[in-house]
Amino acid sequence: MKKIAIIGSGNIGLSLAKGLVKTNFAKAENIILTRRNLAQLASYASEGYKTTVDNHQAVAEADIVILAVLPQQLNAVLDEIKSAIVDEKHLIISVISGVSCAEIKSKLNKNIEVIRAMPNTAIAIGQSMTCIATDGASAENLNHVTKMFETVGLVSKIQEDLMTSATALCACGVAFFLRAIRAASQGGVEIGFHADEALKMAIQTAKGTADLLFINQTHPETEIDKVTSPKGCTIAGLNEMEHNGFSSSLIKGIKLSALKAGNLYTKEG
Repeated sequence: MKKIAIIGSGNIGLSLAKGLVKTNFAKAENIILTRRNLAQLASYASEGYKTTVDNHQAVAEADIVILAVLPQQLNAVLDEIKSAIVDEKHLIISVISGVSCAEIKSKLNKNIEVIRAMPNTAIAIGQSMTCIATDGASAENLNHVTKMFETVGLVSKIQEDLMTSATALCACGVAFFLRAIRAASQGGVEIGFHADEALKMAIQTAKGTADLLFINQTHPETEIDKVTSPKGCTIAGLNEMEHNGFSSSLIKGIKLSALKAGNLYTKEG
């Protein structure tokens, strides 16, 4: 059983750890969690996970290293663990936005396999959309990482040059869809529902709609056509939203987020 070190055990790292254990992909005692404030990992330690503030030691004990720190913290962490990395032993998985496989290898000065993964916050309930990419990792390791992240949702393999785009669409996208649901619930209040009723209705409508596309494997426009009738209320509402830039605003927001995601990491420091 391979040992896994999660460097920077915040929401994403802890959710992945729980998913790996829940699906019997790994045992808690084979997962090492690191965090600067060890008290925040106390409950995990009681469940059998190994916890430490020592990133170097965690890497030395592990076979798979998951980098889950903030982009601004990455260089310091790589300097800290560099001497513990062994090319033939370790596989590096990075969930850090805007940092290429090549940049991680260069900073470590190692000829090591690196795979990038971009999950989103729905990982907390096992419903993440995770995109993975590499610049040369083996098919065996790529398959292993795919299975790891399938414990917490769906996985799509993409080209590495699309990873910042995946960040905008899938990771930032959670906030975009939440804002749309929030706006729908506010519209519900405007037309007479109490806030809690409107939010419940908006959430279930959004969830049902997503499931409709996923289960039927249809295009959104196909389902839109089913609910729009000539001179009806749905097409009137859609056209009003489009006149006010609904689709174009969402597209522009995704494009801007992708641009921002590509600039979160700097090589200095």
